[in-house]
Amino acid sequence: MEKELINKVKNGDRQAFKQLYDLHFDYAMRVATAVTKNQNTASDVVQETFIRVYKNIGDFDCDKAFKPWFYRILINECNRYLKKQAKVIPMEIDDKVKLEPQIDAHHFEEYEDLYDAIQSLDDTQRIPIVLKYLNDFTEMDIALALELNINTVKSRLFKGKRKLKELLLKIREA
Repeated sequence: MEKELINKVKNGDRQAFKQLYDLHFDYAMRVATAVTKNQNTASDVVQETFIRVYKNIGDFDCDKAFKPWFYRILINECNRYLKKQAKVIPMEIDDKVKLEPQIDAHHFEEYEDLYDAIQSLDDTQRIPIVLKYLNDFTEMDIALALELNINTVKSRLFKGKRKLKELLLKIREA
C-alpha cells in the first residue's frame, strides 16, 4: 500500500502526499523531539523533512523500504538544525515577556522517568534507541537510516539499554 501511495506522490498527487504525511507525522515528531529535545524545534524539523521528502520523492527507489529513507532525511534535518543552533549566541529573555507553557500532546507523564533517562543519553545511543523502540525499526533499518554498520547499531543499542537500566535504577533508588 505504501509503495502505491509513493507512486501516486511521484505522479504529483497531493492527496497521496497528505496521506503519507498523516501516516508518518506522529512518529516523526517523536523522533525529532527525542533528538532535538524540544517540541517546537521538532515541529520545524519535521516540516522541513516533509518539504525535502516532497522535493526528492522522485529520487526514491520504490524497491527499497521507505521508512529508512524517510528517517535518514529526518535525522539529517535534526542534525542540520542542531549544528546551526550551536552557532547561535543565546540572548537574555525579558522578564516582562510572558511565555505560554507548551502542552505536550504525547502524554509522556506515564513514562517520565524513562523519557528523562532517554533524553540524558548521548545522541549516538539515544537516536538508535528511539528508532528501535518508538518506531519499531529493525537494526538493519536503523543502520540504513543512520548510514552505519549494523554491528555498530547493535553495539549502540546494547550500550544504550545498559545505560538506561543504570539510570532508571538510580532514579528508583532516590
